Amino acid sequence: MDEDVKRTIIEFQKNEITEHIFYDILAKKAKGENAKTLMKISGDELRHYHEWKKYSGKEVKPCRLTILKYLLISKIFGLTFAIKMMERGEERAEKEYEKLIDKIPEAKDILHDEFEHENLLIEMIDEEKINYIGSMVLGLNDALVELMGALAGLTFALQNVRVIGMAGLITGIAASLSMASSEYLAKKSEGGEKSPFKASFYTGIAYIFTVLFLVFPYFILSSYYFALLATIFNAFLVILLFTFFVSVVKDLVFHKLFIEMMGISLGIAAISFVIGWIVRIVFNVEV
Repeated sequence: MDEDVKRTIIEFQKNEITEHIFYDILAKKAKGENAKTLMKISGDELRHYHEWKKYSGKEVKPCRLTILKYLLISKIFGLTFAIKMMERGEERAEKEYEKLIDKIPEAKDILHDEFEHENLLIEMIDEEKINYIGSMVLGLNDALVELMGALAGLTFALQNVRVIGMAGLITGIAASLSMASSEYLAKKSEGGEKSPFKASFYTGIAYIFTVLFLVFPYFILSSYYFALLATIFNAFLVILLFTFFVSVVKDLVFHKLFIEMMGISLGIAAISFVIGWIVRIVFNVEV
C-alpha cells in the first residue's frame, strides 16, 4: 500500500472515530427514537473506524476540537443542523472514497453506509424546531418585508431618528402579535398534526426578534440615514444566517434562497422609501 493511500485511510479513521464520539454524546443526551437513531449512527461510525484500522494498522485519536465545535453548534442551532453540517464534510470526501474502491473492496460498503444509510437515519430524527420551520420562515420573512418597508418609508417621511425607531418598534410588535394570531387560526383551521399554539409561538418569536434587530440602530445612532443603512445591513445578516440554516436542514440551494429573500426585502424597502418621500412632499410633513 503506497503512502498516499495510507494517509487517506488514516484521515478517514480520524473522521470516523471523531463522529462516533460526537454521535455517542448526542445519543446519551437525546430521548426516545432520536436516542436510538443517534446510537445506531454512532455504532456505524465505530464499525467503519475498525474496518479502516485493518488496513492502516494504527490506532487514531479523535479530533476533540471538532467534537466541541459541533456540540456547540448543536446547542445553538439544533441537532439536525449540527449533524447535517458534519455530514457535509463526508460528502466532500466522496471522491476520495471512490478512489479507494478498486484497491480496498470494503470501501464500497462503507461508502454506501455514509451516503445512503446514514442520510436515511438522519431524516428520521424528530426535532420540534425543524417541524415548525415553515412558521419561522413566515414570521421572519414578513418582519423583514413589512418592517424594512415601514422603516424606509418612515425614515424619509419623518427624518427624526428616535421617532422613527419608536414608530417602527410599535408597528413591529403589533404586527408580530397579529401574525402569530393569524398563524394560530390558520393551523387550527387546517387540522393537521402541528400544534396551532406552537406554530403561532415560532412565528411570533421569529417576527419579534427580527423586529428588535432591525429597529435598534435607530436608538443608538444620531443620523437617520446611517440608521437606515445599519438596518439594511442587519437585514442582510438575518437573511444570510437564516437562509444558510434553512438550506442546510432542508437540503435547499443556498444562493437561490438568499437572492430571493434579499431581493424582496430590498425591493419593498426601496418602494417604501419613495412613498415616504412623496408623502413628505405632498403633505409637507415636518417633525
